[in-house]
Amino acid sequence: MIFSYLDVRDKGRVAQVCTAWRDASYHKSVWRGVEAKLHLRRANPSLFPSLQARGIRRVQILSLRRSLSYVIQGMPNIESLNLSGCYNLTDNGLGHAFVQEIPSLRVLNLSLCKQITDSSLGRIAQYLKNLEVLELGGCSNITNTGLLLIAWGLHRLKSLNLRSCRHVSDVGIGHLAGMTRSAAEGCLNLEYLTLQDCQKLTDLSLKHISKGLTKLKVLNLSFCGGISDAGMIHLSHMGSLWSLNLRSCDNISDTGIMHLAMGTLRLSGLDVSFCDKIGDQSLAYIAQGLYQLKSLSLCSCHISDDGINRMVRQMHELRTLNIGQCVRITDKGLELIADHLTQLTGIDLYGCTKITKRGLERITQLPCLKVLNLGLWQMTESEKVR
Repeated sequence: MIFSYLDVRDKGRVAQVCTAWRDASYHKSVWRGVEAKLHLRRANPSLFPSLQARGIRRVQILSLRRSLSYVIQGMPNIESLNLSGCYNLTDNGLGHAFVQEIPSLRVLNLSLCKQITDSSLGRIAQYLKNLEVLELGGCSNITNTGLLLIAWGLHRLKSLNLRSCRHVSDVGIGHLAGMTRSAAEGCLNLEYLTLQDCQKLTDLSLKHISKGLTKLKVLNLSFCGGISDAGMIHLSHMGSLWSLNLRSCDNISDTGIMHLAMGTLRLSGLDVSFCDKIGDQSLAYIAQGLYQLKSLSLCSCHISDDGINRMVRQMHELRTLNIGQCVRITDKGLELIADHLTQLTGIDLYGCTKITKRGLERITQLPCLKVLNLGLWQMTESEKVR
């Protein structure tokens, strides 16, 4: 039990003390949840038997100079496989590894495996039917055809990351949402979907998501320049959604926030940082319809003390407020925050150039505050808040 609290390196060290400690350190409970991080270079016949003896079923490959099939054959009960950043992984290599069903595999991370194409997704959809988490961030050769294959085969998928998959369009999101039932049922159990920087997406994707992905909890649309205020109407009645990221969505304005606030959302987290069409009116809408938020990010938005004044009295649940680079905020705004947002545990004021020591003194008196980020705003030693 004591050994289970040690980090991986120390687990290895205690195993070298004596035979009794070695036997204890090999108990599977000591290694529960541990992820083995491996450089696959030359053959090591004792590697996988050793991992299996410890009950380790999660593996991260740091560098891949041997066949991936070497791993799959050596660990038939593997639960999690992280190949993130293995730039030399090809469709051919993955195809040779996945040649039969692997029912134990739940998590597969192929982030930044830039040579992977839809061909590999066909293999994954065919043989990894129990997959729940699939990371494809930065796999820029993936197209809508690949998403059709995922929608056809991975019905248990709960989390999908498509960050910067630049070829993905509304058609692909329609496949995931079950809009093409004749060809694919869809991934209707999705709870976490990241579409960051998918530039071809429009409001039609949001319509598909709202109709088909009714279990979605977290949706990341940051840097999706093609979505607009009208798309927010589709999202505004997604009852299960609790986190929405619209960071740097240039076409989202106060009108979009109005649509979200007038719906039936129970959002816990909202990020509209760097949406330069968001202003004080959005804060009034948030206070009216999104008052249950626990986290709100408004960095670099065109908000002022007036907007803060219109929001703070309703936001009793708010724990984290990020208003960095909101250059119109002054000490008056900080005083309003200190008076009304008494549950705040974290606040970001980086780049708020109009605040002074007086406002900061009020903020530091917040009873629950644990994190105060001032970034480049430097206080001199004589000004430090006591």
